[in-house]
Amino acid sequence: MAESKGVKIHITGIVQGVGFRPFIYGLAVRFGLTGWVRNTSAGVDIEADGAEAALEGFAAAIRSELPPLARIDSFEQLSIPARGWDGFEIIASEAVEGAFQPISPDVSICEDCLRELFDPSDRRYRYPFINCTNCGPRFTIITDIPYDRPNTTMAPFAMCPDCASEYADPLDRRFHAQPVACPVCGPQVWLETSAGERLSGKDDAILAARRALADGRILAIKGLGGFHLACDATNAAAVEELRRRKLRVDKPFALMLPDLAAVEMNCFVSAAERELLSSRPRPIVLLRRRPESRIVPEVAPRQASCGVMLPYTSLHYLLLHPDELSLPGLVMTSGNLSEEPIATDNAEARLRLASLADFFLMHDRDIRTRCDDSVVRVFEDRPFPLRRSRGYAPDPVQLPVDVPSILAVGPELKNTFCITRERYAFLSHHIGDMENYETLRSFEDGVAHFERLFRIQPQGIAYDLHPDYLTTRYALQRSQTGNLPAIGVQHHHAHIAACMADNGLDGTRPVIGLAFDGTGYGPDGAIWGGEFLVADFKDYRRPYHLEYFPLPGGDAAIKHPSRTALSLLWSLGLEWEDWMAPVEDMCADDRQTLRTQLEHHLNAPRTSSLGRVFDAAASLAGVRQQVNYEAQAAIEFEADLDPAESGAYRFEVQEETVQMREAFRALLVDLRKGVPIPVVSARFHNGLVELSREVCRLLRGKTSVNEVALSGGVWQNMVLLQRVVDGLRRDGFVVYSHSRVPTNDGGLSLGQAMVGAANFED
Repeated sequence: MAESKGVKIHITGIVQGVGFRPFIYGLAVRFGLTGWVRNTSAGVDIEADGAEAALEGFAAAIRSELPPLARIDSFEQLSIPARGWDGFEIIASEAVEGAFQPISPDVSICEDCLRELFDPSDRRYRYPFINCTNCGPRFTIITDIPYDRPNTTMAPFAMCPDCASEYADPLDRRFHAQPVACPVCGPQVWLETSAGERLSGKDDAILAARRALADGRILAIKGLGGFHLACDATNAAAVEELRRRKLRVDKPFALMLPDLAAVEMNCFVSAAERELLSSRPRPIVLLRRRPESRIVPEVAPRQASCGVMLPYTSLHYLLLHPDELSLPGLVMTSGNLSEEPIATDNAEARLRLASLADFFLMHDRDIRTRCDDSVVRVFEDRPFPLRRSRGYAPDPVQLPVDVPSILAVGPELKNTFCITRERYAFLSHHIGDMENYETLRSFEDGVAHFERLFRIQPQGIAYDLHPDYLTTRYALQRSQTGNLPAIGVQHHHAHIAACMADNGLDGTRPVIGLAFDGTGYGPDGAIWGGEFLVADFKDYRRPYHLEYFPLPGGDAAIKHPSRTALSLLWSLGLEWEDWMAPVEDMCADDRQTLRTQLEHHLNAPRTSSLGRVFDAAASLAGVRQQVNYEAQAAIEFEADLDPAESGAYRFEVQEETVQMREAFRALLVDLRKGVPIPVVSARFHNGLVELSREVCRLLRGKTSVNEVALSGGVWQNMVLLQRVVDGLRRDGFVVYSHSRVPTNDGGLSLGQAMVGAANFED
């Protein structure tokens, strides 16, 4: 008989709430081992006795046969004397002072639960809260670690004997599935009117909700991370009514379609997009729409693309199940009035959404953390996040080096925050635009929750240089009250640092950074946004930038591209002529007021923003003179582009600035001659591609730096991104773009954290 030996193993990563302990138990039985496994606040600990070959096979199988949601970040193995255990067991969890671990995001229903959901012989048949250790809510229900039921919003629901038996059986896939429940003991749904009158419950409520949607009504539906507002996506009147109530004039709505077949009937779908749609996070994926789609154009006015997701909870599958009342697709947009945080609490939803919804499909499981849907598109067969939230947060970005614990408070718009510890950067869920008290409260609650969950006491705090941002004020106030070092980080430096961290760079060697966006505060007091940097985590230089031009009214001009266009022409010494679209948009008195404002420098801050330059070009081309959501003019200008056109407007590099006069003079000549908008759009884009390549070549010649990082909201323009990447690669550059965090301001806090860590002095 082989001599018995012992092993001690400590594992960190996503190893709790994902069926990891029963997985270990099953492996131990398979390899004939004795010992134990337990959760701690620091991960999972294992001690096992057995033959040496069996222990080696056990350790190898742990790494190679992980449960679907598990991820190992570190695996420490130590040989110890055999302890002589009688059998193998799962022992009680242990709290470890100051220890922490990653937490699984919320993920979509698994195939096993989906099969049970529609099996009439199963005791959870048509139960809208079915889940197991391989699926269901995680982050949105957890209140503290370890991830055990008392530390979740499922704590009030006492398990019935059947659920308790499954929960206690190490060989059952619901062993220690913290949200485990059934129709007897778990949460329930009901339908009520906007006045609060309860109409029906359980399955009757779901059937009544489906009928209401089919009849063109608008529903508020409580989901995993908050409420959605839903209506029939093939009913133009219903979609228009939702727009009217929600005060959302043109901004596209997200869609939920029943299955991949329905998606492919309405959209062009690549293999990578199909994989992303079906992935466990189930994000909204931006897809090119088919001309024959049944989805009404009102869902995404003037857009060639639409945002689509598949069902990710059992409730969604029940609502969209194909039968005699099948719904071809639903608008599923955030349950809020424009600019407000998404509603999560039942009472709050009744108060805030009563004027928006005809009916409420409610349930009684509380949501601890609001979490909007994530939005992703595919670039070069990889995810390209636009909003990182449900399904991804709070899964950390793993760093190549240990860093001090820094709280980075993020930007004003598309806010996320980031907290670092060791080799983890915990990027928060989407908070939103920090423009009101409700969003600030959500931000403060989120920061406190992350610090508690991950046992982090920040050693320093990083913030944007803009003095008027609510996040900046929060950071400076907390720095004073908590005696924390405060590290100001320039907006575009943070963008490039975020891209470097996203790509696993350690930030010690510089890259050429193309930071293109709409707004970022510069140290000179100007609004930056067309920046060519040379940067590492520690510092940056700004060798080139777009030339400054005045932005009359500051942020107010963003909503009026016609004002931006005329301001840019004035700055470039190009005359306003009657035939020009922005001139036609403004009456003579308004134009005179604008000219006076420009000549006397009245509330007209200088900007180098490429986002605003896009607005100006779109306005001059006649695409749009006013916008009602961010970057609308630029998005529609890109959508109009003729992909076959190869001409380019010439931007000129002179000393430190990029001169725009010749490019816009050529654009105006084309417009005067009646050149179609798609050709003008293509030539404008192509000019920016050639400019990007030219400046990168100049900087390589001066610095020998051959790596380029692309970050900032303008890079959401996929035509510009693809053509710049292709061109730079042809020039021999190594090019980095985003794949784990958004290129827009939603990823900025990661960059702030990296710059803050590099400049932290204990």
